[in-house]
Amino acid sequence: MQQKLQNDLVLRAAKGENIERYPVWLMRQAGRILPEYRAVRASLSGFKELVETPRFAAEVTVQPVDLLGVDAAIIFSDILVVPEAMGLEYQMIEKRGPWFEKTIKTEADLTMAEVDFDIEDRLGYVLEAIQLTNKELNGRVPLIGFAGAPWTIFCYMVEGQGSKTFSESRKMLYTNPELSHKLLDRITKVTIKYLKAQVKAGAHMLQVFDSWAGILGTEQYATFSMPYLKQIADAITEVPLTIFSKGALTSLTDISELNCTTVGLDWNMDISTFRKAIGEKRSIQGNLDPCALYSSHETVTALTNQLLDSFTSKRHIVNLGHGVYPDVDPEKVKTFIQTVKNYPIKSF
Repeated sequence: MQQKLQNDLVLRAAKGENIERYPVWLMRQAGRILPEYRAVRASLSGFKELVETPRFAAEVTVQPVDLLGVDAAIIFSDILVVPEAMGLEYQMIEKRGPWFEKTIKTEADLTMAEVDFDIEDRLGYVLEAIQLTNKELNGRVPLIGFAGAPWTIFCYMVEGQGSKTFSESRKMLYTNPELSHKLLDRITKVTIKYLKAQVKAGAHMLQVFDSWAGILGTEQYATFSMPYLKQIADAITEVPLTIFSKGALTSLTDISELNCTTVGLDWNMDISTFRKAIGEKRSIQGNLDPCALYSSHETVTALTNQLLDSFTSKRHIVNLGHGVYPDVDPEKVKTFIQTVKNYPIKSF
C-alpha cells in the first residue's frame, strides 16, 4: 500500500477532482539547471552511471522538490533504458548524445530486440530508485514514472543515434511497414511491462514521452504511433497517465480519445483551442515556452499569469511545453513555480 501523500494536487488535477490551486512541475527538472545536480554528476563517470545507480538517481530526483518547491518528482532515468534492456546497448557521448552500435534494419535483426525477459532483472535499478525516492520523499509529493513512446524508441533502435529528421526510421515505415509494425509491437509489449513494474515499485503517476511525434505526418502517426499508444493507455489502469506527443498538432484530438487522464501540450499548441475540442474529458498539461524562462523575472511572472488566465478548467497541470533548458537560471524557474502557486484559482 502506498504512503498517504501530503500534497496530491497533481493526481487530483489529472483525475479531474477539485483542486485549491494548480499544481506545477517541470519536465527535466531533475537535471542540469541545478548546481546540486551537477555536483553529483561530476562525482561519477558519466550520465549512465547516474541513471544506473539507484541512490544517486534517487538523490537527484528529490533535489527539485527540496530546492524548487515543485508539486511532483519525476524519477531520474532515461527513455533509452528500454531498448538497452531489449538487447541494444547504448552509450551517452558527451556533446553528441546517444549512440547505439547495433541497430534494427532487417527482419533478422529483430532477434536483437528481445521481449521475453524479466523486467525486474534488467531494469531493477530504475525500480530500486523509485523505492528509494519514495522513502526520501516521505509522502511529500507524488513520484512520476515514465517511458518513451514506441515510435520514439523505434527511432533510436533503427537510427542508432539522435537525428533532426530520423530519415532511416521514416524510410522503414515506407519500405518495410511489416517489419516496422513487428518492432513497434515488441517495444510496446516491453514498455507496458516496464510501466506496470514502475507502478508496483511505487510510481503514483506515469508519463509517456513521444518526443519525435512531430516528424510524422498525420496519417503515418495514426498508423505507426496511435495504435501502440492505445495499447499502453488501455493497459495502464492503476494510476493516472499522461501522453505527451511533442509536435503532434493534428493528432491531438485523437490522442484525447485514448484512455489517458492527461494530454501534454508543447508550447506551439493552443490550450484554448484544445480545451474547446475536448471539453472536460481530459486534463491538460503544459505549456509555457521553455525559452520564456530566459526573460526577466517580471516577464516570467507576466507570461505565467497570462498562461494561467487562459485556463477555462481546473483540469490542468502547469508545466513547460518541453523540458527546461540546461542554461536557464534556477531563480527564474522558482519565479515560474511561485507565480503558479500564488495564482488565485477561478471557479468554473
